[in-house]
Amino acid sequence: MNNLLPSHAKVWVYQSVNSFTETQTQIISEKVKQFVEQWTAHKEQVTGDGFVLYNRFVILMADESEVGVSGCSMDASVHFIKGLATEFNTDFFDRWNIAYLENDQVLSCNREEFEKLVENRRINDDTFVFNNLVQTKKDFENNWKITYANSWLKNLVQTHTAFSSVL
Repeated sequence: MNNLLPSHAKVWVYQSVNSFTETQTQIISEKVKQFVEQWTAHKEQVTGDGFVLYNRFVILMADESEVGVSGCSMDASVHFIKGLATEFNTDFFDRWNIAYLENDQVLSCNREEFEKLVENRRINDDTFVFNNLVQTKKDFENNWKITYANSWLKNLVQTHTAFSSVL
């Protein structure tokens, strides 16, 4: 991660529905670096960073202090991520694919499976989950990998479970 980017730098987290091999991760990491090096907004270079974590997450960051990321530059980043998805046969846009850490390995599942894992206590308050809704570098550093107890998922599962039991 680029420590020169300010804490208010914008962050986009793209989570793959499956893990990549080490070789795939190296290739994707190189492609991400190349993308960030040529990323522009209104023909001006975006000051940013990009990297892959846990063989599954592609993270893009941009310091919008001087060059804002919007319109065509945002479209370029989404097009880039979609290209990676096609090339590596995955999906980065399934927002109900929930990732969690188990025995130092990142696993993921859909919402219904996640709720069953909570119900069966395979996921508990101390299980680490990933909050891909973070918006800034500071938020990413402090609130991306958090315990289930401190995540928005806990309220979602409790609300959904309570609602389902009424039906």
